[in-house]
Amino acid sequence: MQKIRPLFTKKYLLFISVVFFILYYFSLPKQLFKTPISTVVEAIDGQLIGAVIADDGQWRFPELDTVPNKFKQCIVVFEDAYFYKHFGFNPVSIVKAIRQNRKAKKNVRGGSTITQQVIRLARKLKKRTYSEKIVELILATRLEFKYSKDKILSLYASHAPFGGNVVGLEMAAWRYFGLAPNQLSWAETATLAVLPNAPALIYPGKNQGKLKAKRDRLLQKLYKKSVIDSITYVLALEEVLPQKPHQLPVLAPHFTQELIKKHKGKRIHSSLDFHLQEKVNSIAERHYNRLKQNEVHNLSVLVLDVQAKKVLSYVGNAPTDVKHQKHVDNVMSPRSTGSTLKPFLYAHMLQSGTLLPTQLVKDIPTYIAGYVPENFSLSYDGAVPANDALTRSLNIPAVRMLQEYGLEKFRQNLSDYKVKHIDKLASHYGLSLILGGGEITLWDLCRLMLGYAGTVNHFDQFGKHYMSKEFEAPSYFQDKKLDLGVPKKQSEIIDVAAAFLTLDALTNVNRPQIDQAWRYYDSSQKIAWKTGTSFGNKDAWAVGTTPKYVVGVWVGNSDGEGRPNITGLNSAAPLMFDVFDALPTSDWFVEPSMGLREEAVCSTSGHLALPICPSIIMKIPENGLRNTPCPYHEEVWLDKGRQFRVNSNCESISEMKKEIWFVLPPLVAHYYQQKNSEYRKLPDFKAGCLNSIHNTIEFLYPIKFETKISLTKGTNGIQNPLVIKATHANPEANLYWYLDNEYLKSTSGIHEISIAPNIGKHVLTAIDDFGNEGKRIVVIY
Repeated sequence: MQKIRPLFTKKYLLFISVVFFILYYFSLPKQLFKTPISTVVEAIDGQLIGAVIADDGQWRFPELDTVPNKFKQCIVVFEDAYFYKHFGFNPVSIVKAIRQNRKAKKNVRGGSTITQQVIRLARKLKKRTYSEKIVELILATRLEFKYSKDKILSLYASHAPFGGNVVGLEMAAWRYFGLAPNQLSWAETATLAVLPNAPALIYPGKNQGKLKAKRDRLLQKLYKKSVIDSITYVLALEEVLPQKPHQLPVLAPHFTQELIKKHKGKRIHSSLDFHLQEKVNSIAERHYNRLKQNEVHNLSVLVLDVQAKKVLSYVGNAPTDVKHQKHVDNVMSPRSTGSTLKPFLYAHMLQSGTLLPTQLVKDIPTYIAGYVPENFSLSYDGAVPANDALTRSLNIPAVRMLQEYGLEKFRQNLSDYKVKHIDKLASHYGLSLILGGGEITLWDLCRLMLGYAGTVNHFDQFGKHYMSKEFEAPSYFQDKKLDLGVPKKQSEIIDVAAAFLTLDALTNVNRPQIDQAWRYYDSSQKIAWKTGTSFGNKDAWAVGTTPKYVVGVWVGNSDGEGRPNITGLNSAAPLMFDVFDALPTSDWFVEPSMGLREEAVCSTSGHLALPICPSIIMKIPENGLRNTPCPYHEEVWLDKGRQFRVNSNCESISEMKKEIWFVLPPLVAHYYQQKNSEYRKLPDFKAGCLNSIHNTIEFLYPIKFETKISLTKGTNGIQNPLVIKATHANPEANLYWYLDNEYLKSTSGIHEISIAPNIGKHVLTAIDDFGNEGKRIVVIY
């Protein structure tokens, strides 16, 4: 008798089982939800800073890590009482739903579990059919295999609809109650728990009765299940429903937009300090209300943590309107540097040894290849200590210092600092680079100051080493670890001595008038700071640092319109100091243990002291030993009464008296003595003595050897004369003036003449009593 073979062999069943298992295993997509996500920015303590809507126009926050306990209990009681017991679906609920729907001949009850609803949301709410229900059941069980119950609740809470374009619990909490989910009351949580079931009920002014009834029924269930007590239940019933949508927090909108560029659609745990940001916003608004009286409508503020190298506060613009470019991020917008680069030139000259802190630099009328810089005050000091020129932000000394240091070299220094917008050849900027000829952002300016402060802070902290990433950009992110790079024995950009002396010098910048007496208060802290004002009063800068914080401010109009009285000192500095007042105070930088040495420095000229100089001992950079000895003190011989200079041609050697004299070049001395009454000119030579001084005549105007001049006419139609000015080393000397070899007149004391030459080229000559002469060529056109 033939044996009957079974319809399905064991191998076949095993094969079918394997195929089914594989299909089942891979039935759940690797990424369940592929919808666009809103960008969410949080402060360092987790509070919401701001958010940007998703690309599909929905407010859909990134998935929650955890669901608040109140919402867990509300949603389980309302939607799926057996959620923690079933394995993806509830057969009893399904059967009951089928019976009731058949009896009513329409859908009056759903039998879906929370797990099934997650699958339905992921499948974009496909049409409800029996086949679709079977798919949902299969995927729901697969979801239960893959995730924990808490994770499934999190998926539901993050993707459930809450009315309009609001998706997810977190966004719903902010939109309807203006709170984070974990801050909601039981009544508020219950309101949100019933919404995914009927999201249309939330529209303000509509269906309030239905929504309240659903909420109250849920609250009653919670009370009966002893989730809430009687007092909580009674009070919850009295709470009103939301009447209008709330605005999301907009604490740092420009900061949020900056983060979106590289981190779109993510939850960003930023480094911003929520409460500090609120304070800085308030301070900025107060100053904006003051500034707009002068039609100044924009500003920006940046606060950095020096130790952590992180952003603490970021105000991209004033609370202005669209008409005045409220959306422009002025932290990242390039603006004319004004005088803000002067400290970095000063530091590099200190480092190179070409400058000492108190060394006299010339402040005289200057003409360099057609470029004529002027001080803000339109006056001259003749000579001024370098640190004083820096703190007073004098333009002419800065230009002359840049010429001495080297324009190409300084342009390379800025390249080493990675100043993004100074990206052209040095020749493009010329010497005006130091006065605002280039552009910088507030971000980069604060980053440089942060690098200087960090260099001084970290040098001794890391065993007398420099960190390779000291000038890298600060971080936006809370969880990013501080990365200073690797320690190096030699500085790559600026050494610690130059950085320390520069910051120390900047503490002496004259503060705004309202803060002039800061030195007399024990509570006042030292701040290294610098202002800047661009040509045409378009940009006002103030940037400062302590060992703990860097604060930078820009004030102006985003469209580039200049306004009278916009200056770094009057417009930006008061805002900067108010922000510093909102920060914890700190001690001053600790002097570095290396890089500085004590040397005798001429107390008058600031150069290395000669034996004949009055001197003081002061700290200078080690490279300062390369500096030149004092060129301004010299030995002079006087007569017995010390009234006249003499020499062996006219005086007995035994009667001659030697004295040390501080002597400046004539043109420098002319302006120096106007500001320094103690300056003594050299005595005249005694009659009969041979004057061996040469090149004692210097022209105040015209300065250049050959100058083209156009003479204007006055209101009466008569041509104005050309006024020629000169100075002589000997105040008693006479000058004899010639125009094209024709004698004009002589002058004494004040050497100034007026001439009216014809159009063309002329030679002007001045000769003194001793035959010394000076010439200028003027071309009248």
